[in-house]
Amino acid sequence: MRVLFIGGTGLISSACTRLAVDRGIELFVLNRGGHPELAHGAKAIRADSRDEAAMARALAGQRFDAVVDWIAYTPEDVARDVRLFSGRTHQFVFISSASVYQKPPVDWLIREDTPLANPYWDYSQNKIAAEELLMRAYRDDGFPVTIVRPSLTYGDTQAPLVINSWERPFTAIARMRAGKPLIVPGDGTSLWTITHNTDFAAGFVGLLGRGATIGHAFGITSDEVLTWDQIYRQTAAAAGTEVKIVHIASDFISACLPEMTGTLLGDKAQSAVFDTTKIKRFVPDFHASMPFAQGIRHTIAWFDANAVRQRIDTEMDARWDRLIAAYERGLSAAVEEFKGK
Repeated sequence: MRVLFIGGTGLISSACTRLAVDRGIELFVLNRGGHPELAHGAKAIRADSRDEAAMARALAGQRFDAVVDWIAYTPEDVARDVRLFSGRTHQFVFISSASVYQKPPVDWLIREDTPLANPYWDYSQNKIAAEELLMRAYRDDGFPVTIVRPSLTYGDTQAPLVINSWERPFTAIARMRAGKPLIVPGDGTSLWTITHNTDFAAGFVGLLGRGATIGHAFGITSDEVLTWDQIYRQTAAAAGTEVKIVHIASDFISACLPEMTGTLLGDKAQSAVFDTTKIKRFVPDFHASMPFAQGIRHTIAWFDANAVRQRIDTEMDARWDRLIAAYERGLSAAVEEFKGK
């Protein structure tokens, strides 16, 4: 089977690249070649995915059983893909996001047929619009799209805490080890599902080349559900320390740090429990086998193995300190006001 990954060296896609190659798939990875060590034996095609003409030249005369675009985020991105791959692949896989599901939720269990509506996050709105464009192309012209919606997925290089620096995730670990408090939205009891990238890969690679998946959407997540407090405590245990948690309302956080509105009110402030029946029906051998307590130990070990990886986002770290101080001042003032009343 000939498969093309556009991207293929990111946190999620690199695990899928590795597994696809291990399973004997003839895999091609199209990107600018920035991280060749993450290609894991795939054949490299050098092109800038933002340059449609360059992609057309690089792919001239080639056909694939499946094409996966890991870095398409907008309707414009997938419109380009439809132009490039119509008639040139039996399956086009769009990587959407579980954040597209209805916010706030009206049912505790999220399925593939849960309505798509997220008024808080433009990232999710763009993914929804891209899905709609692709499904119109499927209905009107037979474009062979399969949609995949990951939720929060991590691996060795990412500590997936609700408030952390995505680019420098060791920041939260360093705070834990220094005895500094970390912020958890709400009261810490919201339920969340975190999936290891190797588990995601097992479900994802099983979908490739499957004609029965055309026109369908799939969520691929773990079945393990934890509260955010549990996630933080398991992370601290893996780091050999304890965590001091400060619970702050999501609305308060969003008001003070408005750049977090999408990722909080549009995603992680809500409980996220997923029904994995559909992916298991189409990929019967799929089973998420990496519990978070084990996976996060691998993550911490990866950071601890090399001090160069332990970069700190000093600006974000300072903003968290300011937010905690502001919250605690307000709390103290409120307590004083209500004393004796």
